[in-house]
Amino acid sequence: MGKGFKDKRYIFVVVQLIRKIAFPISLVYSLVVRLRNYLYDSGYLASTSYRMPIICVGNLSVGGTGKTPMAEYLISLTRKDYKVAMLSRGYKRKSKGFVLADEKSTVAQLGDEPYQIHTKFPLVTVAVDTDRRHGIALLEQKIGPDLIILDDAFQHRRVKAGLNILLTAYGALYIDDWCLPTGHLRDNRREAKRADLIIVTKCPPTLSEPQREELRKRLKPKAHQQILFSYLEYGTEIGGSKPGTTLDFLKDRQLTLVTGIADPAPLTAYLAKMGVSYDHHQFDDHHSFTQKELQALNAQAYVLTTEKDYVRLKDGVDHLYYITVRHQFLGNGSHVLEQEVGNFMKRSS
Repeated sequence: MGKGFKDKRYIFVVVQLIRKIAFPISLVYSLVVRLRNYLYDSGYLASTSYRMPIICVGNLSVGGTGKTPMAEYLISLTRKDYKVAMLSRGYKRKSKGFVLADEKSTVAQLGDEPYQIHTKFPLVTVAVDTDRRHGIALLEQKIGPDLIILDDAFQHRRVKAGLNILLTAYGALYIDDWCLPTGHLRDNRREAKRADLIIVTKCPPTLSEPQREELRKRLKPKAHQQILFSYLEYGTEIGGSKPGTTLDFLKDRQLTLVTGIADPAPLTAYLAKMGVSYDHHQFDDHHSFTQKELQALNAQAYVLTTEKDYVRLKDGVDHLYYITVRHQFLGNGSHVLEQEVGNFMKRSS
């Protein structure tokens, strides 16, 4: 058993112990969040509704449910028929206030996920603003979109979206979790009632209909809710230093995998399935790479990373490649989602 494994095991045990000790804090956190939601539900705090169609994509946990690929899925679904804008807070960006992406925008100004979407969909408006109401108002004034997609905004009660899509990961369902800091929930489980669609992401591609039905029973959807199931599909073609390269190119090479995402397990499982060997350098979600770390990565022969990490690494690392990912739905999930979005847009027109 290697030293690295022992170190990771030790860290895991320490983290679990700290979470148990912090249980009283999580009770206080849960009560504060519950009070806040009660004030919004009862009208003491105001939620703003909009005539403009707004779709919110979010979760109840602190990350790792595939929000960015889902936002991209919705953009791909709607951009041909509507003038679409995406609004995010731009987590860990260096700028302040409202920023509208343009050809001069950088990852530091927008944050990694909005910058990724901006580069992938250059004809779609991308903006960032911590104050979602302020951001929506400026988008209406400056752009006049037909649709705004709010990224990671389910817990932002100041805005009342017309269609709420809640994501929860197959291996970490919100019904099995607890509030921070003991668990990973930043909002109470009961707030799932506000969702119109609940999507269980990161499912095994082989998840059968009886297994899906069992999950539906566990999640106990309200009468107005539908539950869909998706899995992450990674591309065999990789981008980066040598465009048009396939994953086979990296199979027999000395490869370093770099991830700064909440849950790299689906990616590592896919690479193992494809027979790709690598040395994994795992960082926290949205990690800001230091010059020392970039120099260490530059010493590696080949570096593979995620799309989100690529936008932060591309200017500092040579021989860098990224692998794409997208949601694929089980059963008739894609049809149901397309129908729900289409009906929502018709109701809003």
